[in-house]
Amino acid sequence: MDKIRRILVPVDGSESSDRAISQAITLADVCEAKIAFLYVANINQLAINACLSDAILEAVTKAGNVILDKALADVPESITAEGFAETGSPAVVILDFANSEGIDMIVMGSRGLGIVKGVLLGSVSQYIVEQSKCPVLVVK
Repeated sequence: MDKIRRILVPVDGSESSDRAISQAITLADVCEAKIAFLYVANINQLAINACLSDAILEAVTKAGNVILDKALADVPESITAEGFAETGSPAVVILDFANSEGIDMIVMGSRGLGIVKGVLLGSVSQYIVEQSKCPVLVVK
């Protein structure tokens, strides 16, 4: 395996996501890697047969920022970390981000919070494992 320089951690505020953050921090410390936290607002499911109001979009954005800020606060100063927020289908957005940003490893939780609070469902982690071009560590 090539040297791990960039680790992607999709986050959603769930316990599983929090465990993935801890594992990624440990790996980044050992590998001297950078961490990219990614929050994906699953707008596709929230918008089924509905028009999203500005208030809903603002609430989703605010929730994502809180989750990203918490993840970034957990990272020691010796590790470089950035937070990113995107909208769309989580599995597709995660893979697109990993490919476009030159991610060497994805560390993610096995289950997320569900449709309203941000999504990392088991089916998403399974899809990422099957489709990713880089190694994936699924944290339970």
